[in-house]
Amino acid sequence: MCGMGTEEMLRAAGIGRGDEVVVPAFGRADVAGAVVAAGAQPVFADIDPHTYCLDAEAVAAATGPRTAAMVVVHRFGRPAPMWRLRAHGERHRLLVLEERDAVGQPAEVTERRKAADHLDQRLRGVATPERDREHTYTQYVVRVPGNGRPDRDAFARALKARGVACSVPVKTPLHRTADHWRDIRLPATERAADDTLALPLVPAGERRGLHRLVSACNALGGLLQPA
Repeated sequence: MCGMGTEEMLRAAGIGRGDEVVVPAFGRADVAGAVVAAGAQPVFADIDPHTYCLDAEAVAAATGPRTAAMVVVHRFGRPAPMWRLRAHGERHRLLVLEERDAVGQPAEVTERRKAADHLDQRLRGVATPERDREHTYTQYVVRVPGNGRPDRDAFARALKARGVACSVPVKTPLHRTADHWRDIRLPATERAADDTLALPLVPAGERRGLHRLVSACNALGGLLQPA
């Protein structure tokens, strides 16, 4: 972001008290925190369930007379639909800011894509990431079918018991936290927080590690059926 953080860019644009800034509830608290630090009010919009980034229609629904900006966060290496979001911003004269993951060197991205392709073709019983030629796979995030958080957490515990590292990328959406509580429903955000799981992207050259990951996931995936 050109050496400036979200708070600094909002302040530089004159956005502060009395203004609203649309942000995702699925992700880090520092984005909403930067909006608050600038003196503005964060307004949470839902995400696209495939990209995990802000959904353009949800942003439009969240835009009101006090809306001055939006902060788009690219998630897990998957880019947000910036052309649609920028078009909305232009129509409503909104400042559009972007937060990106640290992607790494081209060789690292190539290696991650190879590993992701291997997993895409072999994993069963979990929903793999939707393919996108621009995806850099800073995290490899799957969805665990079944009954949401209980089954996802049980799946994660079983993987860890088999020696496979994994993590829940977003444990609690921001609109359900004490600092940013809102009495709203964000269905795609809430579902993603309940059933997503980040799997390790073992380098494609380490066939034994990839095989162990695939075998562990596939052995467990067959036990879970979509609700």
